Amino acid sequence: MPLPAKTGLFFGSFNPIHCGHLMIASYMVEYTDLEQVWFVVSPHNPLKEKATLLADHHRLAMVNLAIGEDPRFKSSNIEFKLPQPSYTIDTLAYLAEKYPGKEFVLIAGSDILSTFHKWKNFGELLRQYRIYLYPRPGNPAGRFDDHPSIIRVEAPLITISSSFIRQGIRDRKNMRYFLPDNVWKYIDEMHFYEK
Repeated sequence: MPLPAKTGLFFGSFNPIHCGHLMIASYMVEYTDLEQVWFVVSPHNPLKEKATLLADHHRLAMVNLAIGEDPRFKSSNIEFKLPQPSYTIDTLAYLAEKYPGKEFVLIAGSDILSTFHKWKNFGELLRQYRIYLYPRPGNPAGRFDDHPSIIRVEAPLITISSSFIRQGIRDRKNMRYFLPDNVWKYIDEMHFYEK
């Protein structure tokens, strides 16, 4: 019986998705045992302010524009249909039931370690799933560093962030080269993040 295909779940607000997100996803598919990465667009992270988010459908549209027809990637709006605020453990339980033939792995930045103990049922999450951590700047070792379910992946350090891009747009900077062309065009035409 073949082993289940490993699918990476890259959760995020993607507000907006940018070239750094795509570099990380590409690295995960090319340099780890993941066959595909799903960009799971979160409607509301319980640890973030909701007021700063673009509407869900716009962020999902930008993810779809960014990944295009690349078979390595897929967008997911699964959390739009689940109770909010969305919790990773609940989303994983739903996906495991819906896709029994897949083995899901979380993809996250190393910056999650400082707040991971605040995640709903974090112990259960560590028991059932692996987390592939990519490096984020300024994140020293944390209490979960030696946990066998936490796998540090030596992906390139990407310091671009969505908040940097939003601030740049507000400051009237040309941010086009930080974003896929069609995402930049979408943001520019819709006048997003200008205020």
